Amino acid sequence: MNKWTDTSGKGLTDYPRPSVAVDVAVLTYSGGSLKVLVVRHRLGALALPGTFLHERELLTAAADRALSVKAELTQTSFRQLAIFDRPDRDDRGWVLSVAHTACLPESALPDSALLVDVYDDEAVSGLAFDHADMVRLAVTDLRTRYASYVDPDGLSGGTFTVAELRRLYEVIFDRPFQKDSFRRQVFDALESTGEMSRPGNGRPAETYRRRGDGALAAQAMAFLTG
Repeated sequence: MNKWTDTSGKGLTDYPRPSVAVDVAVLTYSGGSLKVLVVRHRLGALALPGTFLHERELLTAAADRALSVKAELTQTSFRQLAIFDRPDRDDRGWVLSVAHTACLPESALPDSALLVDVYDDEAVSGLAFDHADMVRLAVTDLRTRYASYVDPDGLSGGTFTVAELRRLYEVIFDRPFQKDSFRRQVFDALESTGEMSRPGNGRPAETYRRRGDGALAAQAMAFLTG
């Protein structure tokens, strides 16, 4: 078999090749705050769970492996975010990273999960490499999906009062929503469970779940994204 060359006469092995990493920003809602799952990197800093791509390995398989080995998470649904390719992003050498994101309810995380708050789109604790940029992109992705569907990741636990849903959305979008306006915008995407909830010492409140896939109207999307 003839060796392939390009128009300059070079083959694939004639070009320098970077290492390829996969990092996953796992977001959750805990204690009334948006949080991101982190691990202690062997260099000492906090980092997103990640790993290097093995030879002929799929990116999805590498992301699965990173979550399983580093974060004790299996069968996690995640999405690819972006490629981070700044040549100096990793002091160890030339490393590209393919960033992914997932969003899970706190109940789906292992007891050993290390979480840090995300405030103003930033992890409050400094992260290694350019992982803070990955968290920002993950939050943007989260907001895009939550502006399109009511709680698509089940952060509210599946059933909720409108007030509980509003508090979740205020945390995700980092802004307050007037309670009556919020209710009007999301109400058509909800259905009653027929049950009441008694929050603390307050009055009983009706509980809801998503209607179908919980798709929100364009007007609601505009309201949420402001």
